[in-house]
This record gives sequence, structure tokens and C-alpha cells, in this order.
Amino acid sequence: MNNEINFENAVKNILEYVGEDINREGLLDTPKRVRKAYEFMFSGYQLNPKEIIQKALFTSTNDEMVVVKDIEFYSFCEHHMLPIIGKAHVAYIPNGKVVGLSKIPRVVDVFARRLQIQEQMTEQICEALNEHLKPKGVAVMIDARHMCMEMRGVEKICSTTVTSSLRGLFKSDKKTKDEFLSIVASSSFRK
Repeated sequence: MNNEINFENAVKNILEYVGEDINREGLLDTPKRVRKAYEFMFSGYQLNPKEIIQKALFTSTNDEMVVVKDIEFYSFCEHHMLPIIGKAHVAYIPNGKVVGLSKIPRVVDVFARRLQIQEQMTEQICEALNEHLKPKGVAVMIDARHMCMEMRGVEKICSTTVTSSLRGLFKSDKKTKDEFLSIVASSSFRK
């Protein structure tokens, strides 16, 4: 309870700092709303990728690439606490096991719903899948907009940053990597 009160008081301090009247009708419940929003937006700290993956592991003879692309996410940069908005593309090559498809976006959310830098988030997603799924290879590509570059600083609206992380066959076999890149570049089912 003390942490909740401390958080809400911090929001009140920010509102006063920017020149707002914290007793204004529209702001009376804002500290509580912000706290609840932050609890959700930063829920990744309470999530465990191993538990998510192991809940839905299934034996399979499939050894062809599985790709889940255009996974929309938001995160927050650890430097300015401003939003990062983008899409993740994740692929793996099964090694006797497949994971329920919905678990891949859930693993993305584990790491997106934390303070992040995109490079680290890309690595964390890739490493979690590699460690807990134990596939023949994993590839993760993230394409995102950073509000810290758009709303302040260099103010470059609509610039994107692309990061990738590769493990196993995606790193050692050019043909596998090229197939992944081709799939990511292809048109989606819906745009």
C-alpha cells in the first residue's frame, strides 16, 4: 500500500512540476489511473518466459521454419521513459518440440513491458526462446519507432530502428537466414 501511495504522490509532484493544478476536476483521479496504467504497461517484470513457453510445448516431427510476424508491441525506453512502438518478427526451427503460437507474442510482451533499449529487448526475446524451446535456430527482428527520437531531441518523425538477433541455423546457414528475411519482407495476410 505504501508503494501505491508513494507512486501516486510522485505523479502529483510531476503534475505540479509541469504547472498543473492537482485539485482540478479532470486530474483528481489521474495519479491512481497512471499507477494502474503503469502496473499493466510494466507487467513484464512479473512474467517469466520459461513458464510461458513450458505451458505449451508439444512434441512434433516438424523441422521446418515457424514464423510469427508483425507482432505489434509497445515498450518504454529506459533513458527517457517514452514509448517505443513497433513490430517483432520471430522465427524458430523446431527440434522435436513446437510451442503454442500465442506463446511467442506473450514472450515478446514479457520483455516489451519493461524499461528497455531495443537492442537488448531483441536479444532477450531470442535468448529466451533459444534457452527454453531448444530449437535448431531462432531469429528475432524488431522494427520500431522511438518517441524519444520523435517527440524530443532530434525530432525525426517516423524514423524507424531495426534490430535483429540470430541463433543456431539462422546464424550459421545463409540460406536459412535469407528465407527468414524473405518471409519478413513479404506481404502479410492483412495490412
